[in-house]
Amino acid sequence: MLNATLPGLDRGRLGFAALVLAYALLVAACAATLAAAGDLSLGRQPWDNLLRSLAEFSRPSFLDAWFGPERLEYRSDDGTLLRVENRREVEAAWLAGLGRATWVTFQIATLGTLGAAVLALPLAVLAARNLHAPWPLAVAARRLLDALRAVHTLVFGLVLVGIVGLGPTAGILAIALHSAGTLGKLFAESIESLDRGAVQAVRATGATPLQVFFQAVWPAALPQAVSHHLYVWEFNIRDSTILGLIGAGGLGLLISEAVSLFQWGRLATLIIVVIALVVAFDALSRRIRTALA
Repeated sequence: MLNATLPGLDRGRLGFAALVLAYALLVAACAATLAAAGDLSLGRQPWDNLLRSLAEFSRPSFLDAWFGPERLEYRSDDGTLLRVENRREVEAAWLAGLGRATWVTFQIATLGTLGAAVLALPLAVLAARNLHAPWPLAVAARRLLDALRAVHTLVFGLVLVGIVGLGPTAGILAIALHSAGTLGKLFAESIESLDRGAVQAVRATGATPLQVFFQAVWPAALPQAVSHHLYVWEFNIRDSTILGLIGAGGLGLLISEAVSLFQWGRLATLIIVVIALVVAFDALSRRIRTALA
């Protein structure tokens, strides 16, 4: 028996080694072609640029709300006074807008993820191989999930802005469509990993497909489904920050403005807010997953 399993192990190791070699060759080909085209350059004075950027990022703009000059003068090249502003008041007003944008970003991520889950669940039930859905419906569901997952949220957003106009609605729909592909695949894999004996036992009682789902599949798959939902929700909080670049509102709009105006201090503040938002949500979702375990 042991001797019979050794050739199988050897074949598995050889197959894995072949995959590693193929991956190494692919990486080498990518690097070589980029280098040959001159696209791996770091540009001129990369270290000076890095140090300058770090110096500008080291003082986030929110500090001006407390420590900024109360009389900041802007003058032309010939010394003419153009305007005077109180940096503390200006930054306090900007931070208020930042709070509203953060809430909009969270709303987009939350409603988009919920919409994705509602769309993904029936598709996952059809796509799961152990539930034996009718073949045409199962294939259609799998291909639809592949298509939704293949199109990036930003691409969906660009299309939807043209359909529903600027604003959070486009962002919510974009996240819902793309994340439905991801959640559908994760939900289907969770269903496929269930104990087949429990499913077959309920089915043997003459239960309808809906009864099999709600009595055997759903209770067992729920903890994993919630965990997947929380993970995608956390990812969408990050993803929704870029949707403002295409007019969906939220933090992305402020990020676009800061980059276009070279306001690296404000960009640093925005990055801190995004990181804090993700860290806080990660801690919350970890608590929820622990409670469900």
